[in-house]
Amino acid sequence: LRGPGMAQEAAPVLLVFLTRLASCTWHEGSGYYAESQANEVHMVEEPAGEPALDYRRVPQWCATLNVYRGEATCYSPRGSAYRSSLGTRCELSCARGYRLVGRSAVQCLPSRHWSGMAYCRQIRCPVLPGLLRGSYACSAGVQMDSRCDYTCLPGYQLEGDRSRTCMEDGRWSGSEPVCVDVEPPKIRCPDSRERIAEPGKLTATVYWDPPRVKDSADGIIKRVTLRGPEPGSELAEGEHVIRYTAHDQAYNRASCKFSIRVQVRRCPVLKPPQHGYLSCTSAGNNYGATCEYLCDGGYERQGTPLRVCQSSQQWTGSQPLCTPMQINTEVNSAASLLDQFYEKRRLLVVSAPDPANRYYKMQISMLQQATCGLDLRHVTIMELVGQPPHEVGRIREHQLSAGIIEELRQFLHLTRSHFNMVLLDKSGTDRERYILPVSPDELFDFIDNYLLSQQETAQRAQSGDTCE
Repeated sequence: LRGPGMAQEAAPVLLVFLTRLASCTWHEGSGYYAESQANEVHMVEEPAGEPALDYRRVPQWCATLNVYRGEATCYSPRGSAYRSSLGTRCELSCARGYRLVGRSAVQCLPSRHWSGMAYCRQIRCPVLPGLLRGSYACSAGVQMDSRCDYTCLPGYQLEGDRSRTCMEDGRWSGSEPVCVDVEPPKIRCPDSRERIAEPGKLTATVYWDPPRVKDSADGIIKRVTLRGPEPGSELAEGEHVIRYTAHDQAYNRASCKFSIRVQVRRCPVLKPPQHGYLSCTSAGNNYGATCEYLCDGGYERQGTPLRVCQSSQQWTGSQPLCTPMQINTEVNSAASLLDQFYEKRRLLVVSAPDPANRYYKMQISMLQQATCGLDLRHVTIMELVGQPPHEVGRIREHQLSAGIIEELRQFLHLTRSHFNMVLLDKSGTDRERYILPVSPDELFDFIDNYLLSQQETAQRAQSGDTCE
């Protein structure tokens, strides 16, 4: 054993080293932090000489334990007053937010050293990665209990954990969320409208501007589709619905629609004149349509030939009349007489040597019974009967002069010696000759198949056979 003086000389010397430990300055929402320095206490003991075993003279055998950000709970065999005496056992622990690095318990050894060392290190979680199309803000950087709240850019929606907390094991709670584009684009169509059909048409050419489309997220519109007619189309009468659909990059879609109503302005329906008919353009009574009044063969038009449907939905002019054709027999030549029938009537010229001719009587009797059919086909009967100077020429009640009769016979090559007949079309051309009486049906078949114009055929089909 050493003396007291020696014991005093061998008293342990406790050196306290200040170690620079890193702490963090957190930049919210960036995902990064910068390190700064803070002091943390480590216990390091210098080697001492041989321990003196005089407990009474040296009660503090080992250096006093001070744990920065922690606590040492010691148990001495000599009682609580001897916290650093030989044989004292200390259990080490750290404050919340810190983790013990080193031995969890140490003992004061005869060498006046503790059996080990430890320190408290701040618990930190790894830096969170940046959030695509979003950000986060943390309450205390990457320290324990720090809470990081996530937000997304306008137009995006957060899917997953809205916040994450740095836990005691140095890991973040939950999992990393994502910002997804779930908001459909905004699309605005033109206003609905009405258009008036163009003059003389049942349609209107309509133009419109394409819809305005905007994406609330990244501003990118992948495609815009149209269902309905294209701008500049010719739209028929009625309502037309046009629909546009926009798709963004996330395949969100939005639609809008508008309608275009095409209106046809119409005048009152015109009635055909008695003994006549109408020939109209377009639909017959729409704005811009023109109607021409035409009279049946043997009738002449008196009044306005054409009427036009105006935008005011009223017709120009007034309705004309179809009056019976006036035949002037007081002419100087057969040509002047025939000119009166040009493009108006067909002529069936019947010639007989005398009124008692049986073929003549038979033919006239059949024609008198078919007056309606003849009139429908615009046929006028001319009779040349007898021998000079008692020869008679007539058209209905109109008598022809001897000179006109002679010119007609020569022009049409009609003999007086026997019954014969010639059919002239509306241009005065000799179209068929007969030397025997012909039935009305046979005559009508020939006219219907060879002499009727397209307009007459259409009119016949529309009006039907009024003689039935």
